Order: sequence, then structure tokens, then C-alpha cells
Amino acid sequence: MQGRIMIINPNTDMDVLKGLASPVRVSILNELRKGEKNVNELSSILNLPQSTVATNIMTLEKANLIEIDIRKATKGNQKVCRNIYDEYVINLGNKEESNDEVVTVEMPVGLFIEYNVSAPCGMCTTEKIVGYLDTPESFLEPERIKAGLLWFEKGYVKYQFPNNSYNKKKAVKKLEIVVELSSEIPGTNPKWLSDITLSINEHEVGTWTSPGDFGDKRGTFTPEWWKLKGSQYGLLKTWTVTDEGSFVDGMKISDLKIKDLALNTHHSIKACFAVKEDAENVGGINIFGHGFGNYSHDILLNLYF
Repeated sequence: MQGRIMIINPNTDMDVLKGLASPVRVSILNELRKGEKNVNELSSILNLPQSTVATNIMTLEKANLIEIDIRKATKGNQKVCRNIYDEYVINLGNKEESNDEVVTVEMPVGLFIEYNVSAPCGMCTTEKIVGYLDTPESFLEPERIKAGLLWFEKGYVKYQFPNNSYNKKKAVKKLEIVVELSSEIPGTNPKWLSDITLSINEHEVGTWTSPGDFGDKRGTFTPEWWKLKGSQYGLLKTWTVTDEGSFVDGMKISDLKIKDLALNTHHSIKACFAVKEDAENVGGINIFGHGFGNYSHDILLNLYF
């Protein structure tokens, strides 16, 4: 994973900041930059008790800063640790944005206005499955409004947000959509690629390729009844449209600009998440909301004035 950069948003990545806020954990990350190591090796190199290293390893794993493999050892099993990222960048925003007026709307993942999905697909609340698994008609169930997890192989779901810029009569300088996503495969597979496309008001913002469907550990908020063989958590992605183009986590994905959305002519903002039939990687989608995954919120729309 050489050269991977993690862009940290202090508003949503508090676990990551806590993970880095320790000389011991920073020392562990520095050692892992040289190559993967088990707990015993780190304990010996850092001259620390194994219990201290193990506790800090748990914190780093929870913050998604490291990955852990369980491998056979001479006696029993061993935990082998490796870094996920090589660099960490804290994005506090620029000075101009710090004085911006921001309006946020949180949309439940089950409160879509339109859908067209194919199996494997389904939804569940923090208590149970909604309707029947792998039955697209279950996406019509009224109980979908309580869903904290939604998935399908290909197709789309569309959400309708209020357009607060229309009512405020103010120009929007930046639009953000923040959502936890992963690929979808029966069971899980951390290397299952999927091309996920976001469109806003029928304008295609761009495509992000999810690296996998994650089930190596239970999501921070995923309920205990949801079996570990099911998708546990995703990656928090920030889609941004500005006057310079469109971005995912700061990386440009298209030339679509905020003016192209013509927000002043729409009473609402429609966001559509899709896995296209003709995508290079048709690997499905999981959308995590409140009560599932690693983040305790649904789909967020931020408008910066």
C-alpha cells in the first residue's frame, strides 16, 4: 500500500485523531512503516510490555490506521500488524471557509424516493431484516425508513434533500455529501472492487472505486445480532463539488462545477448512488447509516454559503 495518504477530517474522524494522539502509537506506526510485525516484535523493539503494545494496537485498529492478520505461529496464533497509510494529512479547511455559513441535512439511508436494484439486495434496521433478503420489492416496505444498512449488486437509489440555498436566496460555494460505503458480495471480500457513481440533480459527479467489502471485524456501531459473515463497515467518503470541479476526499474525479448544478433553479437536491451495469467493476454497494458501520450518522449533505 505504498504511497497511500489518509486525509483526516477532524469533524468526522475523531477516532483517527485519538489514535494518533500518543507517542507510543506513533512509535508503533513508525516501526510498521519499515514492514509488518507482530506484537512480540514490536514489544522487543520498543522495549515495552506486550500488554501495553497490545492495548495500543487495539486503538490503532479501531481507528482504521492499521490492519491485523491472524497467522499460525510455533505455538498457537500471532497477530501480524501492518500500516494502511504512509502519510496522514489533517484537513482543517482554509481560512475563508472557517467563516462560511454551513447548513447540514442528514438523510436516513432508507428514505430514498426512487430505486431500481438487483439481488443480492436488502435492508436491515438495528433490530431485524426489512422484508425479505434478495427481494427488490422489499425496498417498498414502509419500515425501510428505519434502515441503518442498505445493499444491492447493481442499480441505484435516489434521495431528495431540501435545497436550503433556494430558500435562503444565497449562492452555494461548495456542496458536500458524506457517506460510509463499501462494495457488496455475498459474505465479504476486502479486495472486491466496485465502481460507485454519484449523480446530483441528474448530473454525474463522478465515480469512486470501492476497494472491498469488509468483514474482518465488527463495525463500531454494527449490532451484535448481525452476523460477522455480513458486511460490517465501510469507508467514509466525502464527495465535494466546488467552482474548481468535483472531488472525492480531495482527489479530483471530474470537471463538474457547482454552477453546473444550477441549484438556484431547483427546490430540492437529488443525490443518486449507482452501480452501473456497464461499469468496469460491478461489485455492488453497501450504504451504512445510523446504527451500523464505523460512523454514527446517515447520509450528510453540507451546503457552504
